[in-house]
Amino acid sequence: MEARKRLYIGLLSLTLLLMVAIIWLAWYLVSNQNALLNKVLLVILVSIAIFFAAIFAVGILAMVIMIMRSRTSPWQESVANIVNGWLFPVALLVGKLFRVNRTSILQSFIAVNNYLVRSKHVSFPGQQVMILAPHCLQYSKCPHKITIDAENCKECGKCKIGELKQLAAQYDCKLRVVTGGTLARKAIKDQRPGAVVAIACERDLSLGIQDIPAIPVLGVLNLRPYGPCMNTDVDMNRVDNAIHFLNQGG
Repeated sequence: MEARKRLYIGLLSLTLLLMVAIIWLAWYLVSNQNALLNKVLLVILVSIAIFFAAIFAVGILAMVIMIMRSRTSPWQESVANIVNGWLFPVALLVGKLFRVNRTSILQSFIAVNNYLVRSKHVSFPGQQVMILAPHCLQYSKCPHKITIDAENCKECGKCKIGELKQLAAQYDCKLRVVTGGTLARKAIKDQRPGAVVAIACERDLSLGIQDIPAIPVLGVLNLRPYGPCMNTDVDMNRVDNAIHFLNQGG
């Protein structure tokens, strides 16, 4: 398993181990008391905790199996989505507790997500694929309003929006340029794509992937030569590769 993927899976596993340790500690502390009510409540709470811990354990195992086999199944995807939805924010807290770089965790999560999406081997025609790009890719002094319509881009070459526009035309897919997560979700809701190639920073990509678990999202990290949120860049080969993969299904 690639090291970058291993970090996120490792943090999920560590989170699960901490959960089990807390369950055991609670059991130890309360079981030594004589009050019957305390023991009844303890049994109920521990039973619920064990139930969720078992689901999380199966979900983590499912993700490991999918990554190792490069294959997915509906039940594995479902339980993995549950684990990601519940444990992702906890894994970030555990990472902070152990002083693991937050950006590295987010990059690992995105790498795991991309690998799982690629493991589905499902193809989408161009019309069902959406390229979702951040407004910060546009040249900061450009006067044209591309968030209204990406076709307003004049392809001057000062930023990558023109190349994204050409790539969208080549694959016959949709291109939307948005200013934030709310408009990104609105674009997906309005257009109803089958799959998304999303370009963004680690934080926005991770949140976006979490927001739409039902839609396959291949994340492409942007490049920030001038710092965040201004005149950002993107590796067009990665975008091309992502669209091509979704078209061909492998």
